Amino acid sequence: MKYEDLLKKAYNELPKTESSSERFEIPKVQGLFQGNKTIINNFAKIVQAFRRDPAQLQKYLLRELATSGNVESQRLILNRKIPANLINQKVEQYAKEFVICKECGKPDTVLKKEDRFLQIKCQACGAKYTVKSKI
Repeated sequence: MKYEDLLKKAYNELPKTESSSERFEIPKVQGLFQGNKTIINNFAKIVQAFRRDPAQLQKYLLRELATSGNVESQRLILNRKIPANLINQKVEQYAKEFVICKECGKPDTVLKKEDRFLQIKCQACGAKYTVKSKI
């Protein structure tokens, strides 16, 4: 057989893979208002999808939304009314800055603090770079 024929045969026998956009979706915030407070019911699910420390995401959201709040029984309680679309924007912004690899676009990253700098290391492609934003 010719090389090209063998190559086509081998290519056809490879398992089909999903693209990273189908594999990873940023969860949408599910919340409600209770008086002057906003309660994010699926905070634990968002943290689990990102594979990050809940305190880290909480600190980021509180700073970006300019409010105070706390985590109670896997829910994030914000001490003012904030529309869900604004919270979703901040969660997507967090994912782009601290979760998704800038090189390959996959969410398979870990955050490590080296010296005084927070760095993202991608476990899929091996890229390593410093995070410019603070948490």
